[in-house]
Amino acid sequence: MRLGMRQMRKLRGLILLFAAASALAQGPNLVREVRAAINANDFARAEAQIADYQARRGVTPEMLEALSWLGRGALAAKKYDQAEAYASRTRELGLEILKTRPLDADRNLPIALGAAIEVLAQAAAARGERSAAVAFLQEQLAAYRDTSIRTRIQKNINLLTLEGRAAPPLEVNEWLGPRPLRLEMLKGRPVLLFFWAHWCGDCKAQAPALAKLLEEYGRYGLTLVGPTQRYGYVAGGKEAGPQEELAYIDEVRTRFYGQLGAMSVPVSEENFKNYGASTTPTLVLIDRAGIVRLYHPGNLTYEELAAKVAALLK
Repeated sequence: MRLGMRQMRKLRGLILLFAAASALAQGPNLVREVRAAINANDFARAEAQIADYQARRGVTPEMLEALSWLGRGALAAKKYDQAEAYASRTRELGLEILKTRPLDADRNLPIALGAAIEVLAQAAAARGERSAAVAFLQEQLAAYRDTSIRTRIQKNINLLTLEGRAAPPLEVNEWLGPRPLRLEMLKGRPVLLFFWAHWCGDCKAQAPALAKLLEEYGRYGLTLVGPTQRYGYVAGGKEAGPQEELAYIDEVRTRFYGQLGAMSVPVSEENFKNYGASTTPTLVLIDRAGIVRLYHPGNLTYEELAAKVAALLK
């Protein structure tokens, strides 16, 4: 039986929470050990840890996630050939596992395969092969459109292509706070999209900078829109139905984002998919003509955001 996307999100969220709790109870695991070695710039130790694990237990999704971190570490160090080699191996072994199980059957495999695709594309783009990177990502998007890594692949497409293009429309059929306007109705003023999640600590940490930005530039028309989505659970990882989770999201919105005042909050999974908001927060700045001028997964300081907004107001 094929799970629906909402059921898949619920299952994945519960698996993540259970895995985190189990990891804490059981002590160090391969992924944590490999990441610690990479953070110490000891790739040889990380490779040895993975080789030892593979000799004892074979190729598993956990091993592949650890291997994917080698690719990410090499990419961050700008060792593009090495990054590509690690990512290619991760992807090849992942494709073999996919012959026997669905991608989203556990938590490690989609993380590993999504990271491998990301590293291969970013390494190609870093070498100046931008068109090839985008074409590869588009192929992967078509292949994995009905899985949990769709949003991550779209993020990487957007990182390479979205700035300078018209902002994708937002779905605004369901919302919290003030009723949101469609993006085409907001032309004539700069718009900042703030993609957030109810469980996201980094999103809460971003709120003061956004409040200061609104205080400074709201008078010049800056409009803040805060898209979010359901994840299938509420506080403590408790599974929740759509209405219960919506009520919980509204509690989080009121408690942590009340300072953002008139921020409207469209609630839609499709918005996250189209904007590739697999990282929360994701910040998207749109100019008065509806063109994306900033696409940034992750936090930004007030100073960084203010400089971008001020440039649009000149």
